[in-house]
Amino acid sequence: MMASLYAGVSGLKNHQTKMNVIGNNIANVNTIGFKTGRVNFQEALVQSFKGAGRPSAVSGGTNPIQLGLGMQVATVDNLFLQGGLETTGQITDMAIQGSGFFVLGDSNGNKFYTRAGSFGFDADSNLVDPATGLYVLGKMADSAGNIPSLATTGPVTLPFGQQDPARATELVTLANNLDSSATDSIARLTDAGGSGVTSVSGTATNGIGGTHSIVITGNQAISATYTGSTLGNDGSGNVIGALGLTTTLGSLGITDFTNYGFSVDGKSTQIISGLNANSTISDLINATNQIDGITAELVGGQLQITRDKAGADADYNFVSTTGTVTTGAGGGATSGNVIGVLFGVNGATFQSSGGAATTYIASDTFTPERGYGAAAGPQITTLDLVFDQITGRVVGLNGLGDGGVEIEAVNGLTATGANPLLITTDATMHSTSINVFDSLGGKHTLSIEFFKSLVPNRWEWKVNTLGNEGITSGQTGSVSFNADGSLNAFEYFGGASGVTISPNNGAENMTVAFSAGTVGNFDGLTGFSSGTHTASIIGQDGYGLGILEKVAIDQAGNISGIFSNGVTRVLAQIMLADFTNQAGLRKAGRSMYQPSANSGEAVEGVAGSTISAQITSGALESSSVDIAQEFTNMITTQRGFQANARIITTSDDMLDELVNLKR
Repeated sequence: MMASLYAGVSGLKNHQTKMNVIGNNIANVNTIGFKTGRVNFQEALVQSFKGAGRPSAVSGGTNPIQLGLGMQVATVDNLFLQGGLETTGQITDMAIQGSGFFVLGDSNGNKFYTRAGSFGFDADSNLVDPATGLYVLGKMADSAGNIPSLATTGPVTLPFGQQDPARATELVTLANNLDSSATDSIARLTDAGGSGVTSVSGTATNGIGGTHSIVITGNQAISATYTGSTLGNDGSGNVIGALGLTTTLGSLGITDFTNYGFSVDGKSTQIISGLNANSTISDLINATNQIDGITAELVGGQLQITRDKAGADADYNFVSTTGTVTTGAGGGATSGNVIGVLFGVNGATFQSSGGAATTYIASDTFTPERGYGAAAGPQITTLDLVFDQITGRVVGLNGLGDGGVEIEAVNGLTATGANPLLITTDATMHSTSINVFDSLGGKHTLSIEFFKSLVPNRWEWKVNTLGNEGITSGQTGSVSFNADGSLNAFEYFGGASGVTISPNNGAENMTVAFSAGTVGNFDGLTGFSSGTHTASIIGQDGYGLGILEKVAIDQAGNISGIFSNGVTRVLAQIMLADFTNQAGLRKAGRSMYQPSANSGEAVEGVAGSTISAQITSGALESSSVDIAQEFTNMITTQRGFQANARIITTSDDMLDELVNLKR
């Protein structure tokens, strides 16, 4: 009977232990970083009354007879479940998502581990746990913002209010596109040079600025002509001499007006009608001018026919009809037709002669405004001739700057002789700038100006400053691109490897190199035909004097300092620790843990790298206690406690009956 009493007592005691754990869980329902506890029971001692019997040939085996003597607590476990994140907005509040612990320590080398990340800075700018004063441990970065590989774990101390020394600019980064199709190369007439050029307009397609010196040699195209004969007298002894506009055809002895006409450029003959003896030379000229392609006029008292379009006689000509002339006793013309009398052709036609195609050659010697090496020029090309489609004369030039420029000579082009035609074109340019810093933190505005080069797919560049700085080397260079728009080369003229600048303010000379990207790739400057320039300086590595103003913490625990000079640099890194068996950790109070013999040694590392977790700044991990689960556990624990209490009272009643047997 006593065994049941003791079993009931063990049930009461151990259910009370479980209730204590439940109470602790509920008490810490709002404790940051708290992990739920759990009690597991097991059967206690067992009393054996009889052992098991082996089966035999006569009978089967028998089971052992054993009596349990109550129960006991097997384990009180800590369940390291992920708690929810509560946003606080406080930068130094940190929560861990995943496995791991913050490492806290003191100056004696003692270490503690916690999930409660409510940290802050003390008076000495140490990152600490304000509740205990323990340091948050991590690794400090060097002056360049790098965490040394051999750095040891120690307190994280930030230099609030301290100065960050200036750093001279050493590298400037270029990126984006220089439009290969761009042109700002407006053409202007500088000196006609006797060429007859009256206007120049348009923009050179190649976009290159410089001076075009154009020498024109040869002759203008000539129109084919034919001049009539010089007359003697009219047969009556009167000397006619030169023709006059009012001279009548009859007075010249012309009696046949029916067969007068011309064939132009081999086309059908056009006959002029309506003439008679009273028609004048002026009437004849007007009638002749009705034929397309030729013009008749009175020149020096002789009738002259001219082909309107100048050029080779074989291409632009005219042929008359057949003419017959009869001379009188005095040697003058007494009768005949128009062709015979006025042009002196007896029984035949006459054909124009004297026409000639132009022999002009326009040689353009172009000297770029800027350029180095092959891009310096000069470049010699032959320009195309522009013809008037009506007169056939050369009235302009084409092809300057690869086209786009219109050169006009309204009254016809002429040879230049010793005075060439001079035309200037503007350079196509694009510039971008940025502030750079010297060794004293002084700020200087540096600009780089690109302009199109005579060499295809190449731009020349020049660096300038806006102050009194001096540039001693590397001021000019070129950048070239491949046919696919990728970078081919970025070069400094004169063998320099960067731009050397003298600040002239007491600071050291600066050598600034440009990074234009990877050759053959598109990660820097590119040379596509895009319709617009986007090339720009996107960064530089220098800065002036700064003071640490605030910090930011990333998911890997890197603490970055934000300085008043705009520089952001890693100052330290918070370390995390993990254990092979987290459940084996020993509670040290104040939401902290320490290793035990069964937890394994702490493995310190970096969140997201050697530790499978990430740090969230501005948030805290809430307790992992589940109220619903705890209340359910409370009910079952209470019922277990009540049942064990009934065992004791019932056993007492039975003992009472046993004692009362002897009354």
